[in-house]
Amino acid sequence: MKYKHNFRELKVWHKARHLVKEVYLTTQSFPKEELYGLTNQIRRCAVSVPSNIAEGCGRNSDNQLSHFLDVAHGSSCELETQLVLANDLNFLQEKNLTELIPKVHEVQKMILGFKDSLNK
Repeated sequence: MKYKHNFRELKVWHKARHLVKEVYLTTQSFPKEELYGLTNQIRRCAVSVPSNIAEGCGRNSDNQLSHFLDVAHGSSCELETQLVLANDLNFLQEKNLTELIPKVHEVQKMILGFKDSLNK
């Protein structure tokens, strides 16, 4: 089936995928007792971003895509908050936080830019 928007061709989807990988690598050093707590939650938020972009594209409707881009953006905001909390709890070093947050912001801007382009 041919879709109006192929998620595999979207730069924002690729950036979000790379962010997932970085989040997984970074959270490997979190305390083992956090595996089912903050570590899991951070990873789930990260995975949610490219997943919702893809799901929205699969709906083949700009209105549906716009909704899923909102969900992806919300997940990226949740991810940002949880990374800050991990830093507050000394699970995440300041250096790692200052490397990850700009990447989260870049994905957020790309999601919002893509959503804006749907309305034109």
